[in-house]
Amino acid sequence: MSEVKVNKISPRSGTTVTLGDSGDTFTIPSGATINNQGTAVNFGATGSASWVTTVKTSTFTAVAGEGYFVNTTGGVVSVNLPAGTAGAVVAIKDYAGTFDTNAVTLVQNGSDKIGGSTVNATLDVEGIAVTLVFIDSTQGWLVTDSGLQTEVPTASYITATGGTITTACTNFKVHTFTGPGTFTVCSVGNAAGSNTVEYIVVAGGASGGSGYYGGGGGAGGFRFASPSLAPLTYPAKPLAGSNVPVSATGFPIVVGAGGGAKGPAMCLQGGAGSVSSFSTITSAGGGGGGAWGNSSNPITPGLAGGSGGGAGSINSSTGGPGGRVAGAGNTPPVSPSQGEPGGTGGFNVPSGPDGTASSAGGGGAMQAGQNHNPGPGAGGYGGEGGGLPVAFGSNGVPCGSFRYYAGGGGGAGDCGTTNIGGKGGGGQGGRYVPGSMVDPGDGTVNSGGGGGGAIDNSGPASASGSGGSGIVIIRYKFQG
Repeated sequence: MSEVKVNKISPRSGTTVTLGDSGDTFTIPSGATINNQGTAVNFGATGSASWVTTVKTSTFTAVAGEGYFVNTTGGVVSVNLPAGTAGAVVAIKDYAGTFDTNAVTLVQNGSDKIGGSTVNATLDVEGIAVTLVFIDSTQGWLVTDSGLQTEVPTASYITATGGTITTACTNFKVHTFTGPGTFTVCSVGNAAGSNTVEYIVVAGGASGGSGYYGGGGGAGGFRFASPSLAPLTYPAKPLAGSNVPVSATGFPIVVGAGGGAKGPAMCLQGGAGSVSSFSTITSAGGGGGGAWGNSSNPITPGLAGGSGGGAGSINSSTGGPGGRVAGAGNTPPVSPSQGEPGGTGGFNVPSGPDGTASSAGGGGAMQAGQNHNPGPGAGGYGGEGGGLPVAFGSNGVPCGSFRYYAGGGGGAGDCGTTNIGGKGGGGQGGRYVPGSMVDPGDGTVNSGGGGGGAIDNSGPASASGSGGSGIVIIRYKFQG
């Protein structure tokens, strides 16, 4: 055998030096080699493998010093281990994340053990990579390194069905439910992409009180979370809660109905709205508006609810302050609050041309119902609801650049001035105008707005306004 000794090999021209011909193998005295596939084997630190980039899809025999990407999409694969010599290395990686469905079997070579056992080993964990080093006849092949693809996560995102689906802000899906349904999560995603959802859950608003000078109905409870919304400040921002984590399952959606109109009759409290819910989030229906009372009819206060009903008016000669009771909001209590109380009602003092009686407005998500207006006798305005940017879609009641939900109903009054409902679908209160009466307004459908209070106990304006139904909206990031 000839021997050539030089200190350096340099190309005659260019920058490339070719050693031998294709198919030749060169052995380096330290044990590192370049095999006939052109792969460097056992260069670098002891125990490392040189990875073969041709993906294996069927049974094969491993070569010491090499690592293999194995794709088991088409079925199970066996890897025949080479004969064990001390320091030999073999590595295996799950190429397609399918080892949990179709496993890889590591087949022993003769009497060589795997981890001290004479039984073949199985790799059945999704995404796993292992490096094995042969140590001796006692233990054979031992795992020196292992890891999972999940340890180096890439962004993955929620996919889901249910409701009316739209795209907002380029990267977000919005599911809108105006009635009952199911939000079905098909895949969850991860924290690098999305695994929680934003939401708006608004319950049904209540109807106003009937008979003389009914109080406005309280808005349905208003709960939401949306940290991704821009701008950073908007009317409903102080009420923001936390996102809800989801799993791959179906989530029943409940959308609460509005309270039905009351009357014509004397002194009937408004009908409460019904709850809306999604996952762990439940919003309470609005509290019904109170109604007028005198010596013959019991005084009926506003009722508690998501937002409280406004109190009705009382006859000053027979009633007392105890009748001017507003319904409490945020009932049952949650944090952040889901709504505000109604306002307190007024006296019936018939001293003006149309009298001066008035009732109070129902509470809204952001603001308590307005108390009665003494003097001219205008009913109290409904409390303002919560306003959000349009990133939740074209729903809610538009006002400026925001969409509002859960406004309180207006209270009834003698004055011709409109007794307006609160922003967010609250219905106006009934009122007298010279020679006639104006009907109270209904809460807006799918806003959770409260209905207006009735002005009389007979005639065209004798029934209160009904509450608006609720809504559930779910928003999540579906791409980067």
